[in-house]
Amino acid sequence: MSKHSAGDSRPPPASALQFFASAPHDCSYLPERTAITVFADPDALMSMTQYSALAALGFRRSGAHVYRPHCPHCRACVAARLPVAQFTPNRIQRRTRRVLPEISVTTMAPEFREEQFELYRRYISTRHHGDGMDDMDPDKYLEFLNCDWAHTEFVEFRADQQLVAVAVMDVLTQGLSCVYTFFDPAMADKSLGRLVLLWQIQEAARRALPWLFLGYWIGGCRKMQYKQEYRPIELFLDGRWQNFDRKETMPFSLPTAT
Repeated sequence: MSKHSAGDSRPPPASALQFFASAPHDCSYLPERTAITVFADPDALMSMTQYSALAALGFRRSGAHVYRPHCPHCRACVAARLPVAQFTPNRIQRRTRRVLPEISVTTMAPEFREEQFELYRRYISTRHHGDGMDDMDPDKYLEFLNCDWAHTEFVEFRADQQLVAVAVMDVLTQGLSCVYTFFDPAMADKSLGRLVLLWQIQEAARRALPWLFLGYWIGGCRKMQYKQEYRPIELFLDGRWQNFDRKETMPFSLPTAT
């Protein structure tokens, strides 16, 4: 696959992109494992149309980097998406959703806002201390969440005018893609993560977008267990999206806590 010429300012089609494999590195999710990542040529022009096509093949973005895990001896990281028209909330989700009218929600452009950044820092220092994410300055913060070619939105959630959560999402041609969500760690018992995700499902349906892309399901990682709560869910396995309803066990699942 060849690159476009230097004078061509149009993004190449997704099928014309070059892809590269990283060197083995420590896995970010499963201890004592190494990982290999396949990533799109970082020097190539990218568009949301391209990225939407790649998202349908299990790719994600971090900042401007578009990637997919490609570990030869491990298949634990599986792209996940929700078919929003088919989603049926369970009892706990219905109870959480009843709180939504009490929360004010505002969608805004992906710009630096001090209040959002301070909430992000509090969240990271509590939830991800020591894993390489807690040293971000304002520039690194925006580089991680946004990029020039993405159609990204920051969504604020406020209770009694207090900022309690922020969802960062991309608008794809065929759905919304969850980039990152952070919330007030002092309100961890308020199910803010669930509330935000339920709002994103409703928002995708409101925009007549069929999918909500959730990132990766990693069954052996406890931080990812919440994703199996949302059914039906589709996982990108063996080169195609496969449906798992509420009665089916998702691959590599950890035992459910009792």
